[in-house]
This record gives sequence, C-alpha cells and structure tokens, in this order.
Amino acid sequence: MKIVIIDGQGGRLGRMIVESIIKEDLRCELYAIGTNSTATAAMMKAGAPFGATGENPVIVACRDADIIVGPIGIVAADSLLGEVTPAMAVAIGQSRAVKLLIPVSHCSNQIVGVKPLSMGELVSETVERLKELLLRQSSVLA
Repeated sequence: MKIVIIDGQGGRLGRMIVESIIKEDLRCELYAIGTNSTATAAMMKAGAPFGATGENPVIVACRDADIIVGPIGIVAADSLLGEVTPAMAVAIGQSRAVKLLIPVSHCSNQIVGVKPLSMGELVSETVERLKELLLRQSSVLA
C-alpha cells in the first residue's frame, strides 16, 4: 500500500507522522513529498525511504497513492502560506486515494465542530486511523 505524506512550511507535522509510522512498523510504501525542500528534508531525516519536493512530485505521487496524509490545507489552493499551488490541490483532490486530512488551523482553514488538539494528539489519531485502514485493506486481500 502506497502512503503519501504531504507537508510544507517547516515539515514538523510530516516529520511527526513519518516517525510515528516507522515506530508503529506499519507495512507500507512511504513517500514524503514536501511543498518545499525544508519540509522534505525534515520527513527524510525522520526516516522516510522516498522523498521529493515541489508541484510535480505531488501530482505524480497522487496518481497511484492509496492513502494521502497531510494538513487540511493541502486540498486548498494557495494555502500553507501560498505553498500549495492550484495544480497540487487539484491533484490531491482528484486522487482516488483515501485522504487523511489533519485539521491544523494555524492557516486560514478551520473546521467547525472539531475540537482543538495538540500536534501530538492529531498525529496519534492520524496514525490510529491509518492502522485501521491498513488492517481493513489487508483483510480484504486475504
């Protein structure tokens, strides 16, 4: 199963997700795609085996991703302080992948009805949901 982590700015969220996935020893192909080189470097340093930076890698990685994980802003053009291009948002939105969108609200995207959680709590919930999806997928294939 191909999991694509997309993050921008400093890559802190992406780094934490990569670290948690590796710690949980989830069996998957893990791709770290940064909207900038700092974010990609942070995720690669955390142990992601594959990584790339920029608009075209986002578009290409989303074509055959099974799961895309990232802050909610990755589906909104010009979010993450302008790092998400319209083409990136379209590629992510049109991907057949399940999208685990994390409600980080320090930019202009806010989700009503979602209680504010710490970054660590958000990552824990994301990884738990990812584990459920992987378990469900493996039982379908068995």
